[in-house]
Amino acid sequence: MQERRSEIRMLCADMVEVCWKDHAGRTRKATGLLEDISASGACLQMETAVPLEAEIHWKSPQHAFAGHVRYCVFREIGYFVGVEFEPESRWSKKTYRPQHLLDLQQLMERGKK
Repeated sequence: MQERRSEIRMLCADMVEVCWKDHAGRTRKATGLLEDISASGACLQMETAVPLEAEIHWKSPQHAFAGHVRYCVFREIGYFVGVEFEPESRWSKKTYRPQHLLDLQQLMERGKK
């Protein structure tokens, strides 16, 4: 499968409380595990499915994230939910640093030295 992302995502791990509206318009909440992140989007691992195109949001102490669900697929250990951030929710290391963050590109560059 060809990579369609325009930005490299950084691997990360952090627990976040996620909110969205289901097909009936009811507000739903669940805990998600932030798997990866980039300026324009993120992937969350969750125990429940989230509808495609649903507005989804969560907060960190320094930054509020909002976006739309672009994919939701079940894989052996749960649902993986891809989120495209709204322009005002774009991520940077300055606004929010997940509990664990790994920049694979930086790691590869160090390995070349």
